[in-house]
Amino acid sequence: MELTARGLRHNLMVRGPIDGPPVLLVHGNCSSGAFWEPLVRLLPEHWRIVAPDLRGYGRTEAAPVDATRGLRDFSDDLAALLEAEEVFPAGARPVVVGHSMGGGVAMQLLIDVPERVAALVLEAPLSPYGFGLGGAGAANPDFVARLAAGDRTGESPASPRMILRTYYVADPASLGADEELLLDTVLSTATGEGNYPGDAAPCDEWPGMGAGRRGVLNSMAPQWFGIADDLVAVPGKPPVTWVRGDVDQIVSDTSLFDLAYLGKLGAVPGWPGEELCPPQPMVTETRAVLERYAEAGGSYEEIVYEGVGHSPHIERAADFAAVMARVVKEATAADAAGR
Repeated sequence: MELTARGLRHNLMVRGPIDGPPVLLVHGNCSSGAFWEPLVRLLPEHWRIVAPDLRGYGRTEAAPVDATRGLRDFSDDLAALLEAEEVFPAGARPVVVGHSMGGGVAMQLLIDVPERVAALVLEAPLSPYGFGLGGAGAANPDFVARLAAGDRTGESPASPRMILRTYYVADPASLGADEELLLDTVLSTATGEGNYPGDAAPCDEWPGMGAGRRGVLNSMAPQWFGIADDLVAVPGKPPVTWVRGDVDQIVSDTSLFDLAYLGKLGAVPGWPGEELCPPQPMVTETRAVLERYAEAGGSYEEIVYEGVGHSPHIERAADFAAVMARVVKEATAADAAGR
């Protein structure tokens, strides 16, 4: 499906009847709505499943991202799609599922329009305090160049295919026959200062770069994205299910995408030490915020899969589908009861 909302042309993968239990799937960075296909195949056909391509990904218009708004450009786009009655019926409250950066977008959507979210499923989400140091300046220039060139080879550790095999999943065999499809989603990423990775901003402190004002990586940087208190204060507090793998190398307390942790390992020179620049404990931060959410009247469940990396919906698709079935059933029953 294609439609225009907020002046942007959006592409959405849509399946199921318009009056089915509503589910909104929000993909992460360097992917697209089609990244959900291995999971969608296992979900009930009577659900109304919508998986949009976010701006700058897939076949949605590559509109620039204002990083100073954190992830609100993305969440505002989704809120506009929720108002389109060809997507969901008027007043529908979908179960919102967000992967990685999409988890941050889903949390921001809950903060902005809590009345439109029945339940939240966070899959390997970035921390509510943002992600890492350096913003766009921390991006691997070789990866960015290969992404822009549409490189499908596996000749370099920085090639999109090798990043997919190495970091998106723990076991590359789990990609199976979907590897080319999933690589297509990675390569659909629009590159440039307005999109991925964004504009670089030099700074005096280590690592010598900070978050710029444009683009995707900057929009997730702690300077611009910090929603912990707003999330805890959300009215109504729909249930949150947090799903992650225990060997995730991207979102972790020991993330290989965190310059401070790499500095601690000696992989990035000049690290000023733990006192001045500690590694970011991303999982610990998320758990602490969700505990505050529960203490304030909400609820959350943490599900951890052993030996699984950054994409449980691919690596443990059947198990993830079973979690989804339970969450949707409970959300549908709660809405029917007038929660």
